[in-house]
Amino acid sequence: MIEDLVFRIENPLTNDVRSLIETHLSFASSITQPEDVHALAIDGLLADNITLFGARADGRLLAIGALRQVDSSHVELKSMHTAEALRGRGIGRAVLEHLTAVAVERGCDRISLETGLMDEMAASRAMYASAGFTPCEPFAHYPGSPNSVCMTKEL
Repeated sequence: MIEDLVFRIENPLTNDVRSLIETHLSFASSITQPEDVHALAIDGLLADNITLFGARADGRLLAIGALRQVDSSHVELKSMHTAEALRGRGIGRAVLEHLTAVAVERGCDRISLETGLMDEMAASRAMYASAGFTPCEPFAHYPGSPNSVCMTKEL
C-alpha cells in the first residue's frame, strides 16, 4: 500500500479531508488537557502559512499532515494523522518523509513539532525520534507544558 501512496496538497474543506481533520481534533481533545490542545481546526489549516497534504491510495484519503512556515528557514509539522484502521503500516512514516522532503525543497534548515506526552502518543514520539527528531525547548508560540514535548530536526 505504501508504494501506491500519492501525496497532494489538500483543501481542508473537502469532505473526506474535513472528516479526517475532525477525527484528529476529536482524538487530540480526548487525550489532552484543554489548554494543551494545539491541533489546528479547519480554519487554522486555511491560514496562508499552512500547507496541508494528503496521502491517498486509489483516491482514498489515508492520512494527512501539514507544514506551518514558522519563518523562512523553519517549518513546523502539524495535523499528522493516519486513519486508525491503517496505522502500523508505515503510512505515517511516509507522510513524515514527504513533509521533510518538502521542507528541504523550500530551503528550510529546521523542522520542528509539538506532541503530547500521554501514552496514546508514544508510537508517534518513537517514530519522530527514529527519524532524527530530538527534544528541544518550546518554539514559536508554544508556552511549554508538562503534558507535551517539542522536538526538532536539523535538515
